[in-house]
Amino acid sequence: MKTLTLLALVGLGAQLVDGSLGMAYGVTSTTLLLAIGTNPAAASATVHLAEIGTTLASGLSHWKFGNVDWKVVAKIGLPGAIGAFLGATVLSSLSTEVAAPVMSLILLALGVYLLVRFTLRGVDRRHLGKPMRKRFLGPLGLVAGFIDATGGGGWGPVGTPAILASGRMEPRKVIGSIDTSEFLVALAASLGFLLALGSQGIDAAWVLALLVGGLIAAPIAAWLVRHVPPRMLGSLVGGMIVLTNTRTLLRSDWIDAADPVRYGVYAALTAIWVTAVVHSFREYRKDRALESADALAAETRERRRADVPAAG
Repeated sequence: MKTLTLLALVGLGAQLVDGSLGMAYGVTSTTLLLAIGTNPAAASATVHLAEIGTTLASGLSHWKFGNVDWKVVAKIGLPGAIGAFLGATVLSSLSTEVAAPVMSLILLALGVYLLVRFTLRGVDRRHLGKPMRKRFLGPLGLVAGFIDATGGGGWGPVGTPAILASGRMEPRKVIGSIDTSEFLVALAASLGFLLALGSQGIDAAWVLALLVGGLIAAPIAAWLVRHVPPRMLGSLVGGMIVLTNTRTLLRSDWIDAADPVRYGVYAALTAIWVTAVVHSFREYRKDRALESADALAAETRERRRADVPAAG
């Protein structure tokens, strides 16, 4: 019962982050399942089965709040589904001894990307409003879907920053469109795992626990996407994923590091993580101050323009 409660809380927290950032539900949930000893393929299958429900609820919630571009959903979601099905098939064919560290490496890379991306970079708005091209979204969806299935997460960490970096869509619509298209990815990945594995290693109660937590959080996250500072959440989640998967790798047969080495690495990563979160908070405060100053300046200019005809 304790495990199910923990999984429900993880599902809730992961979906809050995912719905606000457009990423990290799968990476966060899979990281936990691996940490408690779940088979890598079964862990990814469990998460993707739960995501069928959470992504559907999240997509509907984002649609209700006007956060979805349906053209982008179609252009990236269908290639993503193909990539996810292929990724599920590949992961299912790997032995546990090989798959566990391979998945941890993928998750570690995604965690580092999240940490660096949201700690150091903002959003480029120079091309806002320009249409997204199919020749960009198609390959992006195929790669992101493959990584998502093999790594137990990755659709958001790959897709969201790539579209944000283009500067062609509002951040809230990027997040809403990625979350909505993930339904197709989760469906295809789940089908791939079920065909390859059957129900082997998949605990229906665990799927349900993750699903319940995610369903509770989905509408809240869709509303919070306008209010939550992405930089801080990204730094927090990225650091947690880096630490957890570094632990898995250091304890694996690949490395089998001694205790002093492991603890030294944990201490160094924790220090970097804390520094990144503090930096993100400071940058968030600076961004807020600049936005307030720009808004005040714009309001002042509008008032002056309105006063000129009145004076005449």
